[in-house]
Amino acid sequence: MKFNKKYNYPKTIREKVDGYRHYSVNSEKLPSVTTILSHTQSEEKKKSLADWKARMGAQSADRIRDVSAMRGTAMHRYLEAFIDGTGHKDLTSIGKEAEPMAKKIIESGLGDLEEVWGQEVTLYYPGLYAGATDIVGIYEGKPAIIDFKQTNKPKKREWISDYFCQLGAYCMAHNYVYGTKIQKGVILMCSKDLLFQRFEVEGKDFVKHQHEFLRKVDQYYKIVPQKKEGQGTKNDK
Repeated sequence: MKFNKKYNYPKTIREKVDGYRHYSVNSEKLPSVTTILSHTQSEEKKKSLADWKARMGAQSADRIRDVSAMRGTAMHRYLEAFIDGTGHKDLTSIGKEAEPMAKKIIESGLGDLEEVWGQEVTLYYPGLYAGATDIVGIYEGKPAIIDFKQTNKPKKREWISDYFCQLGAYCMAHNYVYGTKIQKGVILMCSKDLLFQRFEVEGKDFVKHQHEFLRKVDQYYKIVPQKKEGQGTKNDK
């Protein structure tokens, strides 16, 4: 892979507002993509999560969530260091779990990454939302948004619609701010048992997820009070 710093991505500050992540970008304080998705979960998903927590017990469920988050962070650090050529070694127990997962993604998923425009890139749609994606670049010959994911168990495609919405949000933001025509999203995922999965989304299916995210943006600003007067999505217009 090669680096091509085609775009000047903004430096931002992440902060919590009422416990949820926001980004300060160009004097705007914007909710993160994950904050919007969290606030607009379907009743079915809320019930599924509540049922799982009840089965596991609150303390056990919280522990699984926290360990998963730490493992994901460690895996991302290893991948980021591999891509920029600096290398990274985490000798903690979490780091030792995450390293083989990262190596599996490198071995099975990064061979098709041809060009890197930026990694850990903050993307924002002015007035609406912001977020950070793992890679923007060329994947299998096409401009793409690429995210790395860890999972406790393998996923079916129909279980990860939020991930596709997330990619769609980043894609719309990049295309709007930089005038690009990115039409592809890629999820590179590894389970803690080292099963690698690659999910790709493009074409009409990707557009469908982008529209779904815009509906969630509209819903978010209806239920969260800090919406600015006159601010809306292009759907409103």
